[in-house]
Amino acid sequence: MNRRVQMILLCEDRQHETFARRFLHKSGWPARRLRVVIAPRGRGSAEQFVRERFAIELAAYRSNRNRVGQGLVVVCDGDRRGVIGRTDDFAEGCRAQSIQPRDDDDRVAFMIPTWNIETRLAYLDGSSVVETKTDYPRLKRPRDCQPHVERLYQMCQQKSLRQPAPPSLDAACLEYQRLA
Repeated sequence: MNRRVQMILLCEDRQHETFARRFLHKSGWPARRLRVVIAPRGRGSAEQFVRERFAIELAAYRSNRNRVGQGLVVVCDGDRRGVIGRTDDFAEGCRAQSIQPRDDDDRVAFMIPTWNIETRLAYLDGSSVVETKTDYPRLKRPRDCQPHVERLYQMCQQKSLRQPAPPSLDAACLEYQRLA
């Protein structure tokens, strides 16, 4: 791990990466201190890549966690598994590789939009959303998420999500506090 890296961002795709990177930057994490690991396009399941890569990145984080400010953020769609199911998948993947799953001392946050990130984007556009619905519109370009990030950041600053908030976003807000 590069000495200047403070945060590892592990995610499925460019939309996840762009959204998380912009939110972290807005929250004060220097963009130059992020190391981003994205599932390679066209090489199988992005979710599977993140799940299998998590144990490797967790071990790398732990080998350097004595450095102040070190952390790991994982962004992976919940799909049908939801937040709890996907979190269990990460723990099982660690055990399969003989690595202790995430514990309370780890500055590791799971950001698991359920059903997918488009659900979260629709919510941030002002829509009421159902997390089991799969047909929310995609953005034309990943960078088009900037207004969504701004809205989420404002809600986080006010410590209040617009209600009704998707349960996975409530969970992400609690997860984010693990990095503080």
